[in-house]
Amino acid sequence: MSLVNLLDFDLDGLAAYCESLGEKRFRATQLFRWIHQKGAADFGAMTDLAKSLRDKLAGVAEVRPLTVATEQASTDGTIKWLFDVGGGNAIEAVFIPEDDRGTLCVSSQAGCAVGCRFCSTGHQGFSRNLSTGEILAQLWYAEHHLRQRLNLAPGERAITNVVMMGMGEPLQNYSALVPALKAMLDDHGYGLSRRRVTVSTSGVVPMMDRLREDCPVALAVSLHAPNDALRDELVPLNRKYPLAELLAACRRYLETAPRDFITFEYCMLDGVNDGDDHARELLALVNGRGDRHVSCKLNLIPFNPFPESGLHCSPRARVLAFAKILQDAGIVTTVRKTRGDDIDAACGQLAGEVKDRTRAAERMKRLPVRIVSAPAEPRQKPH
Repeated sequence: MSLVNLLDFDLDGLAAYCESLGEKRFRATQLFRWIHQKGAADFGAMTDLAKSLRDKLAGVAEVRPLTVATEQASTDGTIKWLFDVGGGNAIEAVFIPEDDRGTLCVSSQAGCAVGCRFCSTGHQGFSRNLSTGEILAQLWYAEHHLRQRLNLAPGERAITNVVMMGMGEPLQNYSALVPALKAMLDDHGYGLSRRRVTVSTSGVVPMMDRLREDCPVALAVSLHAPNDALRDELVPLNRKYPLAELLAACRRYLETAPRDFITFEYCMLDGVNDGDDHARELLALVNGRGDRHVSCKLNLIPFNPFPESGLHCSPRARVLAFAKILQDAGIVTTVRKTRGDDIDAACGQLAGEVKDRTRAAERMKRLPVRIVSAPAEPRQKPH
């Protein structure tokens, strides 16, 4: 009989599991604190649990960590871990330290099925979804490993922010994502603020609406183009959920979101989406009148080139000129500082040595490079 992985549960799930063992909810709360606040995996060390419960758990359950295959440290302090998730698959998590925060970038899938043109993970293809336990195990390991490594005082956090921006499209693994988010937010777990947990999506509209109802956290949307024709090429999911539908979902999300804006991520691609006309088109898109307006912040991301993409990074002067057009129009716009690029840990670089079971990379090589720009106008979705 395989042991139950207690990392697969949020607090309600753990309470239900403990009840199945004949235990009351307060025992689940104690157990949850030991696992997530103290990083304990040995039931014998959980001294305030009844010995009968500790003995019972030892025969049926475990706290199952991921195997660390490699660890790489960047010159800027960024750390990347490669975790073995079995079946020839590996995933990556990245810790980004800053003066006022420590951010962990977490993966939700082994590979990714979305296949964005500028993302090396997408070129690897999709292998499988991660379980809730595999998502949480990245945070569990990083938090408690870093506490020891940095010699932090008891109760001091190493990780203050979590971004679901690692490998995969989080909203295509929704059933595993939400319990993981709830554990991150729970005061008996990691106690993170909803404003400090961010889910990044390429625009899975129905799941954006579900997340708004089930577990609203900060939201980042991978936009990358100001019109449907160009976005179809860069983010293939746009063919299913075009910009008009995506922006309407963003407006709905803001009704319950912990932040009063959506972050739009925009990867700057030389000669593709970085012209002054694209910036003005982007302004028209987000500054729609009345109920078409989206309160947003623009995050311009320098592209991290990889050979299979056929794309190049916009020159810094072009990025700054693009940003100025947006800023002059009153849009909060930042240029993301590239971190960890010397260890392939920067945005769009996570590949994780995933087996390419879908032969996505091979198919991408056969695709024509047909990047176009067209006027922004609503289109009807085919029925």
